[in-house]
Amino acid sequence: MLPLPEAERRALLELARRALTEAVLHGEILEVPSPAGLLAQPAGVFVTLHHAGRLRGCLGQVEASMPVAESVARMAIAVSRQDPRFDPVTADELPGLEIEISVLSPMKPIAPEDVAVGRHGLLVRRGVFRGLLLPQVPAQYRWSRERFLEETCVKAGLPRDAWKDPETLLEAFTAEVFSEAEFRPQNQAKAG
Repeated sequence: MLPLPEAERRALLELARRALTEAVLHGEILEVPSPAGLLAQPAGVFVTLHHAGRLRGCLGQVEASMPVAESVARMAIAVSRQDPRFDPVTADELPGLEIEISVLSPMKPIAPEDVAVGRHGLLVRRGVFRGLLLPQVPAQYRWSRERFLEETCVKAGLPRDAWKDPETLLEAFTAEVFSEAEFRPQNQAKAG
């Protein structure tokens, strides 16, 4: 998928906000109109919620099995209810939540030495174990490449050094990441 123009980014953020609000306030699943253009292209996505600058939930789907607009709406609903690390989102929290969307590129096998911190997200797989970290995570924590590989293994429930085992599959992806914060009006001087 090509980089999304501003209008499509805004449309996805507004869709995520509507889906989240409907799910939390009314227990309803938002009907997504048939998307067109870039929003109709399939892509894997993650929807991340932040509250007061702290993680409040993050869920997604790696597979590009449906249009990006539909994936965003579904993941916005899922993250409000199903992230096992957090209680379901409440109505009182809605105004303070900031939505971030990550639109994923296709997965490609990668050698450990080719992983670029801040550019690549990682998926580690071995048997039934899977762990994924988005590209912004190691950059945020200023991890080295090795630490990024280790933490992704830990997320998968594997030993820290499982990435060195030839039985462990490493796949990388990039992500186009954008959030509501990018589109907030700047503080304007009050006319006096």
